[in-house]
Amino acid sequence: MSLANRITRAPDPFDRDRAAEAVSVLGEMPEPVRDLVAGVAGCSPYLRRLIETESDWLRVALDTSPETVLQEILSDANTAEAADLGDALRQAKRRVALLAGLCDCGGVWSLGDVTGALTRLADLAADRAFRREVDAETGRGRLPATDSEAGGFVALAMGKMGAFELNYSSDIDLICLFDEGAYAPDDVHAARSSLVKATQRAARLLSETDRGGYVFRTDLRLRPDPAVTPVCLGMAAALRYYESLGRTWERAAHIKARPCAGDIRAGESYLADLSPFVWRRHLDFAAIRDAHDMRLRIRDHRGLGGAIRLEGHDMKLGRGGIREIEFFTQTLQIIAGGRDPGLRVRGTVEGLNRLTAAGWVDEDTAQQLATDYAAHREVEHRIQMIGDQQTHALPDDAEGFARLAAFLGRAEDDLRKELVQRLERVSDLTERFFAPTEPAASGPDLTEEQARLVEGWRGVPALRSERALDIFDRIKPALLKRLLAGPRPDRALVHFDGFLRGLPAGVQLFSLFEANPELLTLIADIAGTTTELSAYLSRNAGVLDAVLGGQFFTDWPGEDELARDLSRHLGEEMDYERQLDATRSWARDWHFRTGVHHLRGLIDGAEAGRQYADLAGAVIRALWPAVIAEFAGKHGAPPGRGAIVLGMGSLGAGHLTARSDLDLIVIYDAAGVEQSEGRRPLPARTYYARLTQALVTALSAPTAEGKLYEVDMRLRPSGKQGPVATALSAFDAYQREEAWTWEHLALTRARGIAGGASLIEDVDVIRRDVICADHDAAQIIADARTMLDRLAEAKRGGPWDMKAGPGHLTEIELTAQTVGLLAGSDARAPAEQIGAGAAKGLLPDETAAVLNESHRLFSRVQDVKRLLVEDRFEPSDLGAAGEEMLLRETGAETLSALSDRIVAQAEAAAGAVREVLYGQG
Repeated sequence: MSLANRITRAPDPFDRDRAAEAVSVLGEMPEPVRDLVAGVAGCSPYLRRLIETESDWLRVALDTSPETVLQEILSDANTAEAADLGDALRQAKRRVALLAGLCDCGGVWSLGDVTGALTRLADLAADRAFRREVDAETGRGRLPATDSEAGGFVALAMGKMGAFELNYSSDIDLICLFDEGAYAPDDVHAARSSLVKATQRAARLLSETDRGGYVFRTDLRLRPDPAVTPVCLGMAAALRYYESLGRTWERAAHIKARPCAGDIRAGESYLADLSPFVWRRHLDFAAIRDAHDMRLRIRDHRGLGGAIRLEGHDMKLGRGGIREIEFFTQTLQIIAGGRDPGLRVRGTVEGLNRLTAAGWVDEDTAQQLATDYAAHREVEHRIQMIGDQQTHALPDDAEGFARLAAFLGRAEDDLRKELVQRLERVSDLTERFFAPTEPAASGPDLTEEQARLVEGWRGVPALRSERALDIFDRIKPALLKRLLAGPRPDRALVHFDGFLRGLPAGVQLFSLFEANPELLTLIADIAGTTTELSAYLSRNAGVLDAVLGGQFFTDWPGEDELARDLSRHLGEEMDYERQLDATRSWARDWHFRTGVHHLRGLIDGAEAGRQYADLAGAVIRALWPAVIAEFAGKHGAPPGRGAIVLGMGSLGAGHLTARSDLDLIVIYDAAGVEQSEGRRPLPARTYYARLTQALVTALSAPTAEGKLYEVDMRLRPSGKQGPVATALSAFDAYQREEAWTWEHLALTRARGIAGGASLIEDVDVIRRDVICADHDAAQIIADARTMLDRLAEAKRGGPWDMKAGPGHLTEIELTAQTVGLLAGSDARAPAEQIGAGAAKGLLPDETAAVLNESHRLFSRVQDVKRLLVEDRFEPSDLGAAGEEMLLRETGAETLSALSDRIVAQAEAAAGAVREVLYGQG
C-alpha cells in the first residue's frame, strides 16, 4: 500500500503561510497527503526545505510503499561510484530523513520502523565510507597485504545505533578496531597507521556539511581512553584495556555494541571475546551504585538536577528522561545478564520485556516504562525535526512550545500536563530502583565485647576500600539486628565475623545485600548456625546469586530435568575446561539451594537426601558425554557398545548428604572390538581404563570453580586390585562365580546412572539375576555376622556419631542389605529392603519397625550434621538456627531429650540387628 493511502494523522500547521508554500510546490494531492505535508512543513523549517528540495522525488515516493521507497534509497546509495559516494550518501540521508519524518508524523510507521530506517542508512553509510577509504589505502600501497575482509577493520555501532534506535538527528557513536592477527607481526604498526588515516577520512566524509547537507555526525570518542589512543585501535589492545581498566559505564555501553561496517565476522568474534568483561558470571548489584553515580554526575555536569521545569528540560538526560529508562534497563541487564544469556539484547523495550519474563521487573512497571519511552522518543523526534539539531531540550519560550504542541497534534496545555506527569512517573519508577528513599536505620545496642568485634571489621580485606565501607555501613544496622535477634547472639556474631574475614572482596556482595535485604535474614541464619557453613559461604559467595535467580523457591525439577538443564549449559561451552567450570558453578547453585531449603525447614532431611542424589546423578549424566567427547577427540569413539556409570552405596540408594562422596563403578562392553579408531588408538581395555580415570578427574579435580565430588571406585570387582573399568562379561562372570558376600550386598544398591540404556539394562539384568539366585542363607548370615563383628571394632566418633556403633546406621544398613538379598528384592533403599525382608518372613514386623524408626532418626541427625559441620559434631557449638533445625528434623524438644532418645533408639536397634543376624543361625 502506498504511503499516501496509509496516512492516519497529521500535525497542525503552526506556520500556515509556510505550509501553503510547501503544498503549492507539490501541486495537486489527495486531502490526507495535503494535510500531512502542510502540517509537517508548517511546523518544521527543516522538513519544509527537504520537501522543496526533493519535490520531484517526493511526488513519486508518495504513491509508493514506504518500505519499497526505503529499499530503493539504500540500493542507490549502495551502488554509487566511490568518487560520488559523498553526494550519494547525503542525498540518501535527505530522502530517508524526509521519508521517516512523513511516516512518523503521518502514523504510517511505528517508532521501531522510524529508528530502524535511520539505523539501516547509518549502517550502509558507515560501511561504504570505511570500505572506500580502506580500499584507497590498499590501492596506494600503504596497507600491508592481508586476506581479511576490509583489511581486518571493523566499526562497532554503539548506543542507539547499535540497538537500531537512532533518533531523528542522532550522532552515530562508533568504535573502530582492526584485527592485529590479520597481519604479519612486522606489518602491524604500518597497518595501524594506515587504518587510522582511513578512519579519519571516512569520519570526515560522514560528518562534513556542504550544500547537500551531511550524512551523520560521527563520534569516535567511546573507544578506550580516547585522549591518548588512536581513532582505530588493535583488538588485542582494546581487550587488554577493558580487562584491566574497564569501567561499569563501558560495560553498559557494550550491551548495545554491534559490528556495522567492515569485517563483520571479525567484529562478532571480538565481541564474543569481550563478553566476560560485559557479562559477569555472578549477579552484579554493584552496577546499581555505579549507574546511579553516573546519573548524578551527568546531572551535575549539565546542571540538570532539581525539580522538573518544562522550559528547556532535557528529554534525554534530565529527570524522568529517556536516559533514565535506558539506565534502568541496562543496569538490570548488567546485573543478571552474565547468568541469563536471554537478557543480552540490545533494544531498550526488548530488554524490558526480557527482564519481565525473567522476573526482574514486574509487568506493570515494564509496560509503563515502555509506553513512556515511546512517548518520550516521539517528543524527542519532533524537537529534532524542527531544525535538524541534535538537541533533546524542550523549547524555552512560549512560541517554541506552541510549535511543538502543534507538531505533536496536542493542545499546549494538555501537552504540558502530559509531559510533567510522564517525566515525574519515570523519575519515580527509576529513582526507587537506583536510590530507594528509606530512612537510615539505627543499629541495636551492643555490649562492650560485641562493639569491639564489630569495630574490628573495618580492617578486614573486604572492607578496605571506601566504596565497600560505604555500602556496608548502610546495611550494617539491619544486619546486626538480625544477627543479634536469636538466643545466642554472641555466637552468631562470631560466626559472621568468620564469614566476613574470609571474604576476599566486598563491594559486589554488599551491593547484593543492599539491593536484596531479604538475603540479610538468610546470612544471619547461616552465620547463626556454624562456622563451617559461614566459612563455605565466604569462599563461595557467588552461590547467593542462585537465591535471586527466579527459580530458587520453585518445585524441585528432578534428576531428568536437571540433567537436561546442565546439558544445555554444557552445550553452550565449546572448551572442555570451561565445561568443567560451568558444571561446578551450576552444581554449586543447586547444592546451595537444597542446603538452604533444608536449613530453613522448606524440606526435611529425606527430601534433601533425595535432591542431593538427583543432583549427583544429573551431574554424572550430563558430564559423562562431555568426558567421552573430549577423550574421543584424541583416541577415537568408544569401541563397541560403550560404557556406563553405575552408582553404588548411598548414590545407588537415592539418598546423599551435603558432603557425600560418590561410590561409582564403570562397566563397558567392547563387543569384540579390540581397539579404538582415532589419532591415537588404544586397546579397548586401556581405552576404558583411561576414560574412567578421565571421569574421576572431571568430577574430583579442583578447577578455578572448585571441585564437584570425591569419587570412590573401591566397590568395583576385586576392589583396589581390579581394573578401574570392568568389562561386561567379566562383571557378569565375577558376580555369578567369584564375588564375596559383601560384594553381593553392595550390588543390592547398584543403580545405572549414565550411559547407553541397553547396556544399563544388561547390567541390571545381571544384578537382578544375582540377587534372585538361590543363595546359601546360612553362609550369607555367617558372613554378615563377621562383618558385624568387624564393625564393632571400629572406633566411634563420639556420642553424636550416627554411623558407627551398635545399632547405628552402618549396622542397620548391613542388616537391610542382608535381608534384601535373602528376600531376592530389587529394592535399593534400606527401608524398602527391610520391608521386603519382613514380607518374606525373615524378621518380625515389630523388629522391622524398630530398624526403620532407628534408621530414620539417625539419618535425620546425620543429614543435619553433614550440612552444618565437616568433621566432629558438637551440639553446643550450634547456633540458634542450627539447633532449631536439628530439633525440627527429629521432633525433639531439647538437645538433651534428643541425646537420650538416640541412646535408647541405638540400644533397641542393636538388639534388632542381633536378633536378625544371630537369631537366624
